[in-house]
Amino acid sequence: MDVFDLRSQLIGDYESFVTSFLQFRDQRIATHVRDQLADGHLWPEPMVGLNPSYESGGTISELVADGRLHPSCADIFRVGKSESSGGSEMRLHRHQAEAIEASRRNANYVLTTGTGSGKSLGYIVPIVDHVLRVGSGKGIQAIVVYPMNALANSQLEELGKFLDYGFGGKRPVTFGRYTGQETREEKDAILLNPPDVLLTNYVMLELILTRVRDKRLISSAGNLRFLVLDELHTYRGRQGADVAFLIRRLRQASGSTQLKCVGTSATMATGSFTE
Repeated sequence: MDVFDLRSQLIGDYESFVTSFLQFRDQRIATHVRDQLADGHLWPEPMVGLNPSYESGGTISELVADGRLHPSCADIFRVGKSESSGGSEMRLHRHQAEAIEASRRNANYVLTTGTGSGKSLGYIVPIVDHVLRVGSGKGIQAIVVYPMNALANSQLEELGKFLDYGFGGKRPVTFGRYTGQETREEKDAILLNPPDVLLTNYVMLELILTRVRDKRLISSAGNLRFLVLDELHTYRGRQGADVAFLIRRLRQASGSTQLKCVGTSATMATGSFTE
């Protein structure tokens, strides 16, 4: 299928529809309208975009064989997993593999790359690998902060595909969403049994640090290792300053001595940065 021919056909059909009920007594107006339609003022020019090709960073199985990932990662991170299928082997992009290496060095890092290039795997894989190595059920070991609940909901679904299928209903790494969407019963369940990975937003994280009923979450975060700020570019100006203080307060309240910070963005300068 030629997309440009398709566009021409669609515009032609739409133009026929629009002009079918245009009738002008004044010939000058009729001429002007025809000229405007001919110049394409009712529809934009076709937009051409390039689909970037990202350099390969190897497969999950190769990283497992090299000892850079826990052996169970080969079963967790597979493409197309479902209730009826174990999926196929996952190949990482170079920036994802670099993020994993930065995590192995215990470095803070910011991953900036194009939309749809798998930024979330740049922190989900290291988080899952860490929990598998030290053991699940030791309190909150990672907090992922999103600027919008929609992003948290999407990530919750993705984690479910990786960690729910193929393990007989027992997740090797537990996770939960704690935002304003959950019922009191759902939040109470998380408070009673904090997951390994907590998905939230920065407003709720502020409330967690200030509300008495949420203190259980903070007290369970003594082994907190990862604090991830997704869509890092949204935290700028006064809001950025507020979030910066929030990070300091979380570090102090949790008492964690090994906390590393991770940021991701598709609109900042491309590349991977560590410190």
